[in-house]
Amino acid sequence: MTEETKVKGPASYFPSIEKKYGQPISHWLELLGTVSGKKHMEMVAWLKDEHGMGHGHANALVAHYLAGVKK
Repeated sequence: MTEETKVKGPASYFPSIEKKYGQPISHWLELLGTVSGKKHMEMVAWLKDEHGMGHGHANALVAHYLAGVKK
């Protein structure tokens, strides 16, 4: 992957999230849809508490989810 095509932002975490937690990103985004009424950091805390996710991974998923919802 060249510098020009390198994935940036929250999506840059996706390969490691899928590898570490064994689920595709679509799985996590669907789960976030079930708690969509919460604030950003509440959603991050939920992923950490309920699914044992690390802060960086949880934050990346929530940021990506919320960016897609606002479109």
